[in-house]
Amino acid sequence: MFTGIINELGICAERSDGGLRLDCSKEFAGKLKIGSSVAVNGVCLTVTALHQSGFEADVMGETWQRTALGELEAGGPVNLELPLGAEGRFDGHIVQGHVDGTGKILAIDKSDNSYTFTIGVPADLTRYMIEKGAVAMNGISLTVIDVAADSFTVGIIPHTYTHTMLQNAAVGGTVNLEVDIMAKYLMKFMKEQNYGKHQN
Repeated sequence: MFTGIINELGICAERSDGGLRLDCSKEFAGKLKIGSSVAVNGVCLTVTALHQSGFEADVMGETWQRTALGELEAGGPVNLELPLGAEGRFDGHIVQGHVDGTGKILAIDKSDNSYTFTIGVPADLTRYMIEKGAVAMNGISLTVIDVAADSFTVGIIPHTYTHTMLQNAAVGGTVNLEVDIMAKYLMKFMKEQNYGKHQN
């Protein structure tokens, strides 16, 4: 499990059909071992090899198709997060690293020292979002400002902007999205309750 608090900004060193080779600091790599889980732009991947400058992870076809990892290019920045340890601080929100879908950056507006991102998404994702609720965007735990039928906005503070791949984001770019797991469970429960009533 992750919390959406990015540990480090890594680099996509190489992308192949079978997976990714990622560069990171020695400190971050030193916390990994073969089989470790690591979130890469919000996607939970398993470490398959370690190098002096980073690590490798396999990526299967389903993950390429359902996430924005397929758009990564060599030299591109990636958000990296280690799983939450038992002794860790829960600073963000519950993030599984299981991407629910992707969104398109429709606008990036700067106001004073912060940024507002408008993200276009399918309506089947916005139904899980509420004003002031949580969403993970490329693995970053963010607070929703406003929600429309097919888009939502989030505010990015200077620290988040400069310490994540968002500093390189541009209008038209694709981002990975994971909605609040509690919202998904609640929606499922409500559907089952309504179904049961119709059957009686």
